[in-house]
Amino acid sequence: MSEILCEWLNEEVKLSRSVVPGSFSEEFSTGYLLGELLHKYGLQDDFNQFSQSRVANAKLNNFSRLEPTFHLLGVQFNENVAQDIMTGQHGAATKLLYELYIALEKKRKAKLTGLVTEAMRPAATAKLKSIESVLYRERLKTLTPRQADLQLQQISEQFEIKSKAIEDKIAHIRIAEQQKVQKLQEEQRAQDIEKHRIGRRRQNEIMARIQAAIIQIPKPPPSHTIKATEAKKLNKKREAEDTYKEIKKFENDIQESLQTQKLQETTLETTAQTATELLNIYSDDEYIRKIQKRLEEDTFAREQREKRRRKMLMEQLIAYETEEKAYQEEQLIYRLMRQSQQERRIAVQLMHVRHEKEMLKQNRIFREKQYEERRLKEFQEALDREAALAKQEKIAYEEQIIKERECHEKIAVERAQARYKKHYSICSEVVDQIIDLSTKVGEYRLLTNNRIPLKLMLDWKEFFFNGKPVYEQASIQPLPNDPSPEQLVELNKMNLLDEKDYGEYKSMTGEWCPTEENSVIKPPLNNNILGHVLRRLMEIFYPPKPKCSPPVFPPFPIKGCILGKLFSGKTTCVKFIEKVCNIQVLSVDTLVQEAIQAFLKNEMRGEHNVIPQEAESSGKQNEAIILSKRIHLDKNLYRITVRMAYPSKTPPEKGWIVDGFPMTINQAKLFEKAYTGIDPEEKDANSGKLSLVTDPRAPNKSPVTSPAFDISVLLDVSDTVVLKRVANLKTDKSKSSQTEQDDNNQNSDAEILEEKIDLARDQVLHRISGFLDTWPKLEKWFSVHQNILVKINAETEESLVCEAVKEIIMEEIDKKQNRSNPAGINGKIPIDLLPVTSQDLLPPIPVAPPPIEPGSDEWIYVDEPLPKEIPDFLVPYWEMVENAYKSTIKTILRCLRDEQHAVIDHLADIRKKFQDCLKHPDLKQEFVSQWQSDFNSVADDLREDEETKAELHQRVTDLRDLLWDICDNRREEAERERTDIMNDGWLPDHSGIAMNHFFSLMQVEVDRFQDTKRLLHDYYRAMEGKIPTDGCQDFTRIPLLDIIGVEQKEDQNKSRRIPLVSWKLPSPEINITKSKIKGTPQKSAKDENSENEVATFRKDENLIADTWQAAVTAVSNMVTAEIESKEMEEENERQQLELKEDMKSSQTLSGKATGKDAKDAKKLSPKSATKKKGPPSTASVVEVNPVPITPEKLKKQELTLKIKQEYFSALKHEEVATKSRLELIKEKALAFVEDLAMKAEEAYKDMEKWLGSRFLAEMSSVEKLIEVARHHIESSSKIQYEITLEETDFFINSDVKVIPDPVPLPHVPHVENSGSGTLTISQLTALHKQFLQVAPKGI
Repeated sequence: MSEILCEWLNEEVKLSRSVVPGSFSEEFSTGYLLGELLHKYGLQDDFNQFSQSRVANAKLNNFSRLEPTFHLLGVQFNENVAQDIMTGQHGAATKLLYELYIALEKKRKAKLTGLVTEAMRPAATAKLKSIESVLYRERLKTLTPRQADLQLQQISEQFEIKSKAIEDKIAHIRIAEQQKVQKLQEEQRAQDIEKHRIGRRRQNEIMARIQAAIIQIPKPPPSHTIKATEAKKLNKKREAEDTYKEIKKFENDIQESLQTQKLQETTLETTAQTATELLNIYSDDEYIRKIQKRLEEDTFAREQREKRRRKMLMEQLIAYETEEKAYQEEQLIYRLMRQSQQERRIAVQLMHVRHEKEMLKQNRIFREKQYEERRLKEFQEALDREAALAKQEKIAYEEQIIKERECHEKIAVERAQARYKKHYSICSEVVDQIIDLSTKVGEYRLLTNNRIPLKLMLDWKEFFFNGKPVYEQASIQPLPNDPSPEQLVELNKMNLLDEKDYGEYKSMTGEWCPTEENSVIKPPLNNNILGHVLRRLMEIFYPPKPKCSPPVFPPFPIKGCILGKLFSGKTTCVKFIEKVCNIQVLSVDTLVQEAIQAFLKNEMRGEHNVIPQEAESSGKQNEAIILSKRIHLDKNLYRITVRMAYPSKTPPEKGWIVDGFPMTINQAKLFEKAYTGIDPEEKDANSGKLSLVTDPRAPNKSPVTSPAFDISVLLDVSDTVVLKRVANLKTDKSKSSQTEQDDNNQNSDAEILEEKIDLARDQVLHRISGFLDTWPKLEKWFSVHQNILVKINAETEESLVCEAVKEIIMEEIDKKQNRSNPAGINGKIPIDLLPVTSQDLLPPIPVAPPPIEPGSDEWIYVDEPLPKEIPDFLVPYWEMVENAYKSTIKTILRCLRDEQHAVIDHLADIRKKFQDCLKHPDLKQEFVSQWQSDFNSVADDLREDEETKAELHQRVTDLRDLLWDICDNRREEAERERTDIMNDGWLPDHSGIAMNHFFSLMQVEVDRFQDTKRLLHDYYRAMEGKIPTDGCQDFTRIPLLDIIGVEQKEDQNKSRRIPLVSWKLPSPEINITKSKIKGTPQKSAKDENSENEVATFRKDENLIADTWQAAVTAVSNMVTAEIESKEMEEENERQQLELKEDMKSSQTLSGKATGKDAKDAKKLSPKSATKKKGPPSTASVVEVNPVPITPEKLKKQELTLKIKQEYFSALKHEEVATKSRLELIKEKALAFVEDLAMKAEEAYKDMEKWLGSRFLAEMSSVEKLIEVARHHIESSSKIQYEITLEETDFFINSDVKVIPDPVPLPHVPHVENSGSGTLTISQLTALHKQFLQVAPKGI
């Protein structure tokens, strides 16, 4: 139930505070949420007087206001329920909320409001409830304690708590003091006991020293009398007898025990016989064997006891004999040494010295025992100390691991946050750009009347795809020397659009694509001859750097690398592969150390000479691995690693794998360059210098070669696994260190590996971060550029990972072998034998090969040597031509873009300006208000008069004529405004500007053709060995339109570099006169404007066509003139050659003539040659003496003919390309001018449409006003509300009254009269009161 109430309160009602099931008693104790709940259902109008405070007065106020509403809903609520809720009794608030839920749901289903519910309640019940409410408030006040009492109670409780805490504190202090006293007493008692113990020990030590210092002098032995000797004999005899008796007794006991044993054996035998007889029936052999075994054990035990008894007897006998011997020795010594008292004292002293020696010996033994115990104790303490240190070190290492993990998590979080910020910034930037693009499109839809040009949309898309802002950030017209970042962004945007437009113009795509109607225009093909010429000149002027030959290596079966994070298992997998697959492993650190040592020992001198020789000689014996490491940190180390080449003794049939290299993209590229001899980042020096034409026969950058690595394996592990392996490695190290303590022969390689592991362990976080930073670029290099990357999950078991790596490498080896032998084992390709037919046996028909066209793939270009001055002049000249061509075209295309924006902005401005002109205020409302006041001022008694009505109708007619005149004047003003806009000269000016831009494009194409012709002319003349002609002739200039119209003098016109053409349009004079008939002048103005626009467009079209024709004619004339000049030059050379031959022939004919005749012949020969010219003279020469043509001359003629063919073919190709470009420019110019005129015409038509519709709307509103006025005149009524005539709208404003309301009549109180059979209200009230007094309960 509580969940249902919570869902109802939180989701449906949506209270200001969320409620949970356990907080009903606390949240609803103030009554504020109950009031808010009823207010949400529209039942608590005084909710603004509720309080959220928890004081008693606030609760009393809230529950006093809630009680009437609860009774109105029929919920059981009294002061006891309120008291329970205020005090937080469990279940009280929940029960009330449940009843409220049921009541409010019934009210909602019945669709009853609070007012309706209160109105439906009977009056008597309502009055009774009001009385009960008063009583409820009084009782609730008595039940609810005052806030002051509650505060006083809280204060007293706080002080009671404090006093109790103080008492507890005092008790604790007393108990602590008592415990302290007891502790002191115990310590004192322990000290006393210790002192007593120490005193007793000292006393014992002193007594022991005193006893040790006493010299015991033995008493003199008694005199050896007969009695004494007899007494001793008797004693000995007694002892012997006693011993004999004991032995006898012992033997008797033994005999008795033997007899009893025999008896037992006999009894056992008898019992055994009987038992066996009995058990033969009931038991088996197993039981018998057990009994026999028990008997054997008893016999064996008895024999052992006998042996022990005999042994004990023998020991007693031996002891007795030793005692006898000692006694005899004493007697002997005593008898032999009958010494004096002094001798006895010496003997005592000697005995005392022996005793002291014995004591010293015992003390030394005791001290040695103490030393040994102390050593054992110290050893144990050392072990405990080492254990404690090891434990402390383990705890410290665990803390370090925890810190490293926390640091790693922090770094991971920072990396994730940085990645999130980056993605968020990218997404926000993209969203902002989308919004900007949308708003830009919306703005231009308003400006262009929902007709946005395709060019603008493509430019905006280009900005969007390149991440540039669509809106202008800053103005770059006055570009300062130090531009701001916003201005740099605008410059980048401008350059981006320039490059885009230039690319479209060059390839004739996009905006510069020819239309479908004019399919003749096609993108010009590449001029192969010009490309070859330019490439040859570039190679001469910019000689290419000699490329070193790539190193030659044997075809290894596998070349790979294994990459991964720190402790990912690279070295383990590499060692496994080395053992299993017979592949050599190369370690980067080892190779670098060897390279550094070799460099320090000056062993790298002949490196560059030795390696190529070895590679050329053997090629299959050596392997060169060039590795670069940390090239961005140390320049010297970079040189060492780049120049390092180590010949290894790896046979060609054995592959190699590099462990953990490359680590960065730079290392990968340097290794690729060193191994394959190809620099992946190298760019051709002459590739970017030729952009207009290309040479298809130009050599490629580099042949496609296989990458340096055949396979690249990535052992993919997570950071947490790496950290776990680091922690496990530490524990393994501590265990292995204990086992290695006994081994004195430790290897230096193991120590170096240990140091590397320790260093790597300390740098694990940095190494992980470095790998994560550098791996994306490496992954792109190996997966995208080389497609050799294979990923393996290295978080599994070690054996599985090694097996997976092994399978991948073996598979790659098989693939490489299959690629090397694609045709099978023998390498022979099968040839299908076709049947021979009769047609194949026929002799082939000789077919003349078609002539080879210059520039085709079969054509052999003329590459005669050139003078040094020619490339030095032509290459900079062509570079200048290309740069000027590109920069000029970009500038013109930028101007065309700006012109397009200017057209859109201007047309939008004139539209808005004309609309604002149409909305100018006028005086119609003032005249209407004046007429309305005059109309309402007419007396009421005169409104019925016919003459008055006629007068009012006449006034209405005058008002209509006046309003019409105002409308006509407004119309004439709008027409004049439209005419001014049309005749302001903007359209012709901008048409002329656009045409000038297109004419400039034609000029650029013509200039390029002229420059190309000049370059080819000089190039081929230089190859013929002739001097280039002087280029002082003027280039063709296409005239531009003189838009400004300033008259210049003839000398100034001659001094102009670019000629100008006058371009003046007849200015139309439109005079619109005011008259009642308004259609005729308007129509004439329209006709004049349309005729003027048609004439303007025709003139523009003719101008463009004439300019295009002039450009095409100029190109054709230049080609024709060049061909004619070439032919004239050849003709002159031929004539000179003939003249020389004639002179030689005449000399041979008149060999005997004199020198004078020879001179006359020489003088006459040129005249005759000039007169006859050609075949007659040559024929005569041939007939007289034919001169054979030498091979050199024949070769020279063939070379001249070939140069001529190449030159003319290149010129014709350039002519065709230039004409197609000019045709496209003409087409686009016509389309641009036509589109501009169409847009202007559409704007002018829209103005005319708006003018006519507004005039009609104003006339319609005037007619409506007149109808309303005539209606009020006929109805003889005043117009109470204000008549409004605003622009084209007419309406009666009911909010403004122009006639004051009449004064209301005084209110007469209504007196109720009693009828014969009915009672008045006062009588009924008195009767009701009497009934209540008589019978309050209605009984």
